[in-house]
Amino acid sequence: MSRYSDEDRERVRDAVDMVALVESRTELRRAGSNSYFGCCPFHDERSPSFHVRPEQKHYHCFGCQVSGDPFRFVMETEGVGFREAIELLADRFSVAVEPIEEDEGAAERRRERERLFELLERTTGFYERFFWDSKEAEPARQMLANRGLGRETLLAFRVGYSPSAWDRVLLASREAGFTEQELIAAGLAQKARDREAVFDRFRGRIMFPLADGRGRVLGFGARAMRDEQGPKYLNSSESLLYHKGRQLFGLDVARSAAAKAGVLVLAEGYVDVLSLYEAEVTNAVGLMGTALTEDQASEMERTASVLSLALDADKAGQQAMVRAGRVVAGRKLELRVVPMPEGKDPGDLLVEEGPERLRARVLVSQPFVSFRVGLVLEQADLSSAEGKDRALEELRPILSDQPPGALREELIQRIASDLDLSSDLVVTVIGRNSTPSSSPKTTAPDRRQSQAALTSGPALRQSQAERAFLALCLAAPDLGHIALQATDIDEHFTGDLERRAAKHLLANPTDPLAGLSGDEETQLASLLSKLLAVGSAMSASQSAIDLEALQLERLRLDRAISRAQLNDPGSATGLARDRERVRNQIDEAVEALERETESAARRGG
Repeated sequence: MSRYSDEDRERVRDAVDMVALVESRTELRRAGSNSYFGCCPFHDERSPSFHVRPEQKHYHCFGCQVSGDPFRFVMETEGVGFREAIELLADRFSVAVEPIEEDEGAAERRRERERLFELLERTTGFYERFFWDSKEAEPARQMLANRGLGRETLLAFRVGYSPSAWDRVLLASREAGFTEQELIAAGLAQKARDREAVFDRFRGRIMFPLADGRGRVLGFGARAMRDEQGPKYLNSSESLLYHKGRQLFGLDVARSAAAKAGVLVLAEGYVDVLSLYEAEVTNAVGLMGTALTEDQASEMERTASVLSLALDADKAGQQAMVRAGRVVAGRKLELRVVPMPEGKDPGDLLVEEGPERLRARVLVSQPFVSFRVGLVLEQADLSSAEGKDRALEELRPILSDQPPGALREELIQRIASDLDLSSDLVVTVIGRNSTPSSSPKTTAPDRRQSQAALTSGPALRQSQAERAFLALCLAAPDLGHIALQATDIDEHFTGDLERRAAKHLLANPTDPLAGLSGDEETQLASLLSKLLAVGSAMSASQSAIDLEALQLERLRLDRAISRAQLNDPGSATGLARDRERVRNQIDEAVEALERETESAARRGG
């Protein structure tokens, strides 16, 4: 028996334009960043209830309850089997696929898994419809609304509600042709302890579908509405499909945004993830109340290069972040921490501070090493010399692998200030026997090369931005002089030579080489000569100068945020809002420059 490999199916699925596919059968209208609605192609209706989520390659009709992925859509609309659906989609979206052979045992196991996927998908749709349409679910809808969660967010995560009756899912699934054994295997039903009767596992709870990265539902997390219902959160039991230690809540929703940004935000629970999404942090996933596992870390490593921890700001949350640091150690994941007030989580902050400030907190995440240093200092006994010595001993392994640079220097200064010690003493103690036994062994040349690579990148970008701005000012002296007057040279320029060049140009706008004949000015004259040559080849328009000036302002804000995270975390939120505003201005300046370039090209043609 032949089939197509998982890799081939994934390549076809990734290539499908879900909107284009569905619009071959019905017209769609956009209703959010990842949401389209139209009239259902599977039943007659006047009001659009057919919902498409392009990034998840998923559709669902709130009217007739059909739902599925691109393969299911083709199977239902074209009347073909799964294999033919793959072939039709591969042909339409230009993907080369090759069938492979499988034995009967493997085919039977695959069919069993596909039946469970289908059952869970149907049940997800049932819970969704009950959540939105039933009177029983009104308290649940109100509860989530009070948490600041809007309809678009709830639709994106397919939030549902399980009826309080004992057998609604059981009866509906039987009618659809599924057996009690399949319901139990999917974690949707269970047997009574003292008899053979089977009943629904989830009753009277808010339902959060737990999907894999492809959007296939594997199980559910269920929140109780009343104290007497048992545990506040009840997850699906371990099954053929669902393994708690491997899953990340919301990965199917977050994957696209996380891959684009290179960043994943890790929260603790379901509502935290939804709250971050409501604040336009669409690259967030949830741990579902467990400690971070190796399997989860591997999944995140495949998705992004930076992991920002937005866990609860209590003792348990702090311990979870330290454990996460151990799990992530050695992986290609840069670890950062989102600062939050003590005792608060993202869900609390959405209600108390609003979406903009919650989003700003995520934007000013601090390096993991800064978080760990702060944690030690907060818990240190500062009343005695012995307490300070113990704190230094705890800090020594934390800073052992931190390369020389501005961050290490700021941390040293913070430690010295908090412990009321001299920086020289801190450096002496921290530097003594600082290589931990668990650290990877590297030769001295490798370590030096690594440190150089880590410290040179930001400085190089800053120098390039400063010199690009100065070259444009030289190429258009009148515009450049006005732009220079608008800058704070001591704040916007970090290089000594570049700062001197900016001040010299400000004083000599019409003759940039004036007064540079002495030996002491040779280096400055050389730089200005090079910048003159560079500027002569540049298109020095107002748009170009504006863009480079904004780049300098963004870099200044980056430095200010880094300092604030160490010295005054509360002020970092306002700075992050300023940085977001400048980034938007940069996007607008880029578009203006592109329009200007296109217009010039048309005139030249």
